[in-house]
Amino acid sequence: MSLTPQKWSTADLTNLAEASDLECKSAQGRDGQGQVPDDFWKTYSALANTDGGYILLGIQEKPRGTFTPLGLNNLEQIRKALWDNLHNKKQISINLLREEDVQPIEIDGKVILQVFVPRATRVQKPVHTGSNPFGGTWLRRYEGDYAADEETVRRFMAERVEDSRDERVLKGYDFSDLDMETIAAYRNRFAAVKPGHVWTDLPIPDFLERIGASGKNREEGYGGIRLAGLLMFGRAEVIRDALPHYMVDYQERPEAKTEKRWVDRLVPDGTWSGNLYDFFRRVYQKLTADLKVPFQLQDGQRVEDTPVHEALREALANTLIHADYSERMSVLVVKRPDMFGFRNPGRMRTPVELAIQGGHSDCRNRRLQTMFQLVGYGDHAGSGVPKIYKNWDGQHWRRPVLYEMAEPAQTLMELRMNSLVPEQAVAELEERLGHRFTELPETARLALITAQVEGLVSHDRLKEISSDHPADLTKMLGGLVRDNLLISDGAGRGMVYYLPWQRRSATNVFEPVEAVAAPPLATSIPPELSTKPPELSTKPPELGTSEVVIDPSYLDWDAIPEQLKQELTELGLRVSEAGRVPPALLRQTLHQLCSGRYLGLRVLAQILQRDPDDLRKRTLSQMVKDGQLRTAYPTMKDPRQAYTAGTPVNIDKK
Repeated sequence: MSLTPQKWSTADLTNLAEASDLECKSAQGRDGQGQVPDDFWKTYSALANTDGGYILLGIQEKPRGTFTPLGLNNLEQIRKALWDNLHNKKQISINLLREEDVQPIEIDGKVILQVFVPRATRVQKPVHTGSNPFGGTWLRRYEGDYAADEETVRRFMAERVEDSRDERVLKGYDFSDLDMETIAAYRNRFAAVKPGHVWTDLPIPDFLERIGASGKNREEGYGGIRLAGLLMFGRAEVIRDALPHYMVDYQERPEAKTEKRWVDRLVPDGTWSGNLYDFFRRVYQKLTADLKVPFQLQDGQRVEDTPVHEALREALANTLIHADYSERMSVLVVKRPDMFGFRNPGRMRTPVELAIQGGHSDCRNRRLQTMFQLVGYGDHAGSGVPKIYKNWDGQHWRRPVLYEMAEPAQTLMELRMNSLVPEQAVAELEERLGHRFTELPETARLALITAQVEGLVSHDRLKEISSDHPADLTKMLGGLVRDNLLISDGAGRGMVYYLPWQRRSATNVFEPVEAVAAPPLATSIPPELSTKPPELSTKPPELGTSEVVIDPSYLDWDAIPEQLKQELTELGLRVSEAGRVPPALLRQTLHQLCSGRYLGLRVLAQILQRDPDDLRKRTLSQMVKDGQLRTAYPTMKDPRQAYTAGTPVNIDKK
């Protein structure tokens, strides 16, 4: 069936790249007539396993962000080959596409093929190339498609078959592994919430069975403690026998800025049980300790609760019941004078936009959810996140931020106690930018204020707090970048913008704290903490930051001063004008470019006229490994990554 192509402009492409993850493939084939490229299926798998996105066949994107329509001469033949392979299990494990997901579009007289790949559901993952998920599962990261490791593939498979991850009855565990004081506290709360309930006076084993903390494996014929029961009531050292990476962490930071100091901290240090119910009780008291409660009476009794209390309870309960405790991340709760932060390991089972909308629930730990609900914590399925948003909005504070990170997998929520337009932020912007700020349109000022308050701003964030059309937001952000009022970083859905004098810092609220900058923990440290778990000994690559402060202009070519641009261009001429060059010459040129300065990947690729992915994979990574370059951040794929010269390069080195 032949379809009439929709007509687009290059501006439409830019808008799409801003709002979605976008991959462009020239798809010209050996004869120049067009074909589905072999690497299409890696990208299909990667998008499906991450957040979904678009693949455009017949467009070249080089350098990044610059689109050149090449067109496809054999459009119908390519469409047929695409659909044939989508139903070929030897090519791809599952077809996620509908007819309307594959559409021709016309740009500058060239016909290209747009393929929309939706985010796969958890029961469809892992989406993999070939017949073996190990080695055939791909993930979308900042700069391309990367093979998933075995641990990630196994986690996908577990998520697919286990509707509830905490259902499992554990062999070799019994009631002696539980903390009886925690169980007594839970039963007291249960009796207060449900006075006269028939379970109140049951013996402990029967009570635990009724609430779902223990049960039977009827297929294999044995009973015992469920994983949910161990998490809720167990002792930390025993929980780690079943879940080696288990860690819960509360930190109170003293100032409303990125800090490595804390004034109060709660981790499983041997002075308390370390289980989830005790963590919830203790942390909730700390979170609400300084909240102002207006005087109000209900049935003659003072009500010591507010919508803010309710939102914090919901956020804390959500963090614990949706966490993937097999992940290497900790549960982390942060309190600052200006905000509350909640982080749980594992991405959401429901897309963020559906969770905010409400009515869509796929809880990872349903037994935990039930146990919290039985004592009045945690709302009904699918209504918790909307309630948090509603209660927070009712205070006229900045809208909550709920987002995910893919590696390591985590879900984060920030509840800020700032007004949408805080006076202090406006005053600082006026002081720094003067009339350049005050003369901007309202939405542009809002973008700068958001970057000032939250550390960065994105297209998606502006859509939440502005009524402007998404295309207008894209143009406005591009104008702020051209005027050097914002610095852009990333591509596609990951594109963010921050102020020239700031580092990208939105996630620093969750940065692990260094023990040397903080008061000591309890003097008696149990064996399970004598060696720090991964969360306290190393910084997760997505959240850790270096002490090096990089001039952000060196990460963006358009913002580099003209004189320096000219100098860098001249240094790179012997590579940029030569096409293929000896590896040693490329290394020496990179070393000279980075001498005495930090340069980002996109800047280096622009100077040398090289593909950024190829440059990083083939040359930069090895130079870092050899010590010839040093990185500003520990993880090579950090979107803020920049390079400076290390040991000299030997020109004779092959």
